[in-house]
Amino acid sequence: MKPLDLDVFLCRTDNFGVLVHDPETGLTASIDAPDADAVIAAADRRGWTISHIFTTHHHTDHVEGNLALKEKYGCEIIGPINEAVAIPGLDMTMSDDDTFLFGEHPVRVIETPGHTAGHICYHFTDDKLLFAADTLFALGCGRLFERPPADMWHSLQKLAVLPDETAIYFGHEYTLSNARFALTIDPDNERLKARAAEIEALRAEGRFTIPTTLALEKETNPFLRAGDPAIRRNLLMETKTNEEVFAEIRKRKDNF
Repeated sequence: MKPLDLDVFLCRTDNFGVLVHDPETGLTASIDAPDADAVIAAADRRGWTISHIFTTHHHTDHVEGNLALKEKYGCEIIGPINEAVAIPGLDMTMSDDDTFLFGEHPVRVIETPGHTAGHICYHFTDDKLLFAADTLFALGCGRLFERPPADMWHSLQKLAVLPDETAIYFGHEYTLSNARFALTIDPDNERLKARAAEIEALRAEGRFTIPTTLALEKETNPFLRAGDPAIRRNLLMETKTNEEVFAEIRKRKDNF
């Protein structure tokens, strides 16, 4: 089985667009549809035809291009069952732990409520790819609009058990701000300090910070590390639960 081809590009102001292409079948999925024109331009540049949209959640900056892309390509739109009424053009709904094939590539759906009530991620299990949208960012996690911190913490734990080598594609280029914030939570983490310097250099050159890996996030992302003793000491929360520590980190990021 040939490996998948990926194309990453910027949409709107800071959304990432991602196309996933199966060279054996010609299938091409757009991960969300932030902007139809940007997705079409990327597909045209590669000579691909959009066959699917894999929708992660209902926010406008992830679904605004759905209907225009469906009109142009007749593509199938897949998305979370718990947000079905809010997703334009939806054809097929997915629940937690549902699986399907993209060509011959198995995909598992992971429900990750937190940013929205029904957010899902797409895990290409054999390819070790995770499309996490606005649940897990490089050095961050999504704002909590529709569910409480404990739910997001639980969602992140579902992602944290995936293989360390999993490549994570996320929804927005927030990494520089996330790195600066992470250093306020975990200032003595040498791996984080080195990574923050790398990110500063990348962004100064106008380069993307996507993808990341789960191993790297587990070492440096404070939102995955609420149980770390150093973080707990720094926050003066050594006796608190992981959920309480996570909630405090998220509150501080909201005000950063």
